[in-house]
Amino acid sequence: MNKKVKYIIKLDLIPELKDKEREELKKVTEKFAFRTNNYYNSLINWDDPEDPIRRIVIPTVEELDVWGRLDASNESKYMKAHGLEHKYPDTALLLVTDVCGIYCRFCFRKRLFMNDNDEVARDVSEGLEYIRNHPEINNVLLTGGDPLILATFKLEKTLRALADIPHVRIVRIGSKMLAVNPFRVIDDPSLLDLFEWFNTKTGKKLYLMNHFNHPRELTEDTKRAVELIQRTGTTLTNQTPILRGINDNEDALKELLEELSFMGVPPYYVFQCRPTAGNKTYSTKIEETIDLVESVRAKVSGLAGRVRYVMSHETGKIEVLGKTNDLVFFRYHRAADPKDAGRFMVYRRNPDAHWFDDYEELVDEYKVETQEQFV
Repeated sequence: MNKKVKYIIKLDLIPELKDKEREELKKVTEKFAFRTNNYYNSLINWDDPEDPIRRIVIPTVEELDVWGRLDASNESKYMKAHGLEHKYPDTALLLVTDVCGIYCRFCFRKRLFMNDNDEVARDVSEGLEYIRNHPEINNVLLTGGDPLILATFKLEKTLRALADIPHVRIVRIGSKMLAVNPFRVIDDPSLLDLFEWFNTKTGKKLYLMNHFNHPRELTEDTKRAVELIQRTGTTLTNQTPILRGINDNEDALKELLEELSFMGVPPYYVFQCRPTAGNKTYSTKIEETIDLVESVRAKVSGLAGRVRYVMSHETGKIEVLGKTNDLVFFRYHRAADPKDAGRFMVYRRNPDAHWFDDYEELVDEYKVETQEQFV
């Protein structure tokens, strides 16, 4: 593979697509932004119309199905300064860019890539000032968009500013770059120097929160990029939504979680796909996904199986704990309202549920015989 990765924003530049496909898919790209690159396209088996890597990055006409809303978790509710979200007391999110290496078709922030969106702050000074004035914030997540799409000198300015804020102890970078363009790391020693400086000279810790969705993304080049970042003292983890036609089968999910653990990139969360506009074709049913996650957990080591199955709901991060014949169990892993912290919730099952809001019958009290099922 040529190390010169070229980005592609027009379907006409993908020769593997048939003329009829391009014509149909242009209707999708007129509504939702499209971006890929020649490296990531090389991972696709173009002979398979249901290829999982293709489903990640190439539009499908099903995206036009009316379903969900653009801001499915109402993130704008927690926007406290331009480009900054503050939902949980100790954590702030800085939206530092509205560009990614590729645009995942199931992205829950696809609204950021639309012309009329102004949530991202190219100048993060207002967000940094907010963080300085809120000493309860001890960790900051750089996200967007993909922060590693930024030139290293731009990323450095933000990291140095955060390093100078005493109460910030951790900086996390949310990125899919190692999956879509590992040469961003391999060919830029200055990025590795920046990461090493942050980990060794500031008294703080840098985490890279990766977004590997399928085991075929774990190429030799990607593994090389992972190793280089690990040498800087940066901790790497992974999170992925469960995605229909991509990783919603036991073989793919098991291989993904195991290979990540072998690479020293422990799985962190598996998410329920958010009900974002355009995402119906990627969403799975919660109660079927419970079975999938638990089946895979039973077949992998504790390191690979320590993932939490969660939903990033407007009210907090809700962990999906399990089910019985009649009931399904949830707990607030993180809650926006302190009164919900750790709250345990039991609902009557709804086999058609795709999101927490699809459950309506809350069980307020437990009968002894129900509790005894778990003794």
